[in-house]
Amino acid sequence: MLMKFVVRNSCLVQPAEPTWSGSMPLSELDQIGVFGHTPTIYYYRPPQDWAAPPRRIFETLRSSLSKALVIFYPLAGRLRWLPGSRLELDCNGVGVQLTEVECAATLDDIRDSDPPEYSHLVPQVNYSTPLPEIPILLVQITKFRCGGVSLSWNVSHVAVDGTSNLHFLSEWAALARGAPTGPPPVLDRRFLRAGERPAASGRRSEFVHDTFDPQPVVIGEINDAGERGKETTVALLKLTAAQVEDLKREANRSRVDGGSAAVKRPYTKYESIVAHMWQCACKARRHAAAQPTAVRICVNVRKHVRRLPPPPRKYFGNAIVDVFAKGRSGEITAAPLGHAAARVREAIDMVTEDYVESMIDYLKGMKDFSQLQDIKAPGTNGGTFYGNPNLRVTSWLGLPLHGLDFGWGKEISMGPGGDDCDGNSLVISGGDGDGDGSVMVGLCLQVACMEDFKKLFYEDLPLNSRL
Repeated sequence: MLMKFVVRNSCLVQPAEPTWSGSMPLSELDQIGVFGHTPTIYYYRPPQDWAAPPRRIFETLRSSLSKALVIFYPLAGRLRWLPGSRLELDCNGVGVQLTEVECAATLDDIRDSDPPEYSHLVPQVNYSTPLPEIPILLVQITKFRCGGVSLSWNVSHVAVDGTSNLHFLSEWAALARGAPTGPPPVLDRRFLRAGERPAASGRRSEFVHDTFDPQPVVIGEINDAGERGKETTVALLKLTAAQVEDLKREANRSRVDGGSAAVKRPYTKYESIVAHMWQCACKARRHAAAQPTAVRICVNVRKHVRRLPPPPRKYFGNAIVDVFAKGRSGEITAAPLGHAAARVREAIDMVTEDYVESMIDYLKGMKDFSQLQDIKAPGTNGGTFYGNPNLRVTSWLGLPLHGLDFGWGKEISMGPGGDDCDGNSLVISGGDGDGDGSVMVGLCLQVACMEDFKKLFYEDLPLNSRL
């Protein structure tokens, strides 16, 4: 179905009041993240009492965004390069890009399209533009013939991680609907030692940081070039609450770890789901038994670092580190689910306060960051490759994703705004945030592997929860 999209308005939104200006040092954990922007999209149906004219919707968003940028002023700035391929944030108040688009289709037309029309629904970033001219945040409101809307944004992962992004969005939504705002963000990035020198290593030197080592490639290949160029597709798969609980039960029933009591604590639903995805991916890709494979896992370190008050949960920046669960495909697929879950648990449990401090020191000693940065513009073949024989599984479980109300009610659905890189995946709470316990898995795989993966994803569930 051919859908016509028309841009009705586009502007830069600046803070409503003067804000601090100057160079803000970025932490080492900001420097090593994905260089590109991360897209997210929310869909809203018009409520029965929908009375706001189309123009007022845009004006409400623009006015409230301007107020939100007074609190979250780094988002109105720009990034710039420093020697050694490092980055810093120029808090100059240039502004956030806000675009208004109209579409002749209905909301159901868009949501039922396969694949969804993400390229038109999400604001696009022109990475050929010099970095100091690229907005850190771009927002798009799309209005449909039925009266429904989608609200999407693309935010630089150098500036914020998912936790920080959602803090900003919840406060912006509160301002839009006239509600009071909550605790302000912690903007001081010295929480993660931005701009400081390396500390004395002490016991932290015991850690080996192999996160930045080359990852496994398919046996018989010297690099990932062959796999990187293969056609991919995206799927969104749902696990019911019962299926999630059955996976957890199976992972814990078949656990193979021993030793400390800490290791023996029950596997979480995330660890169990990742283990299941790992097994399914290895099978769908038809790996040789000896094939090395890894799963890249993002871990939030806010609870591990207690360096500065106020509470670090409101720290605004990147506070995540990546770790790898590793194995060989033969053992991952042949062993019970608890074996793969144990590998995932071992990787996550590496992340302690000492580990984080050690990683920061390690990164502070780097002379050139160019080999560590995941520089990938969406739709390109650049950046770190997480595809065959590997996976990257990001968790949005536990994040306040649902119930984002800008004054026209809560969303009917939300999700990532598309990803076309083999191996990238996202685990997100299902339903509408009402605690129904379901989970959605968004996954990009090679076309040749996707149908097998989807079949295995359900057929390999514990017997009593298969569809």
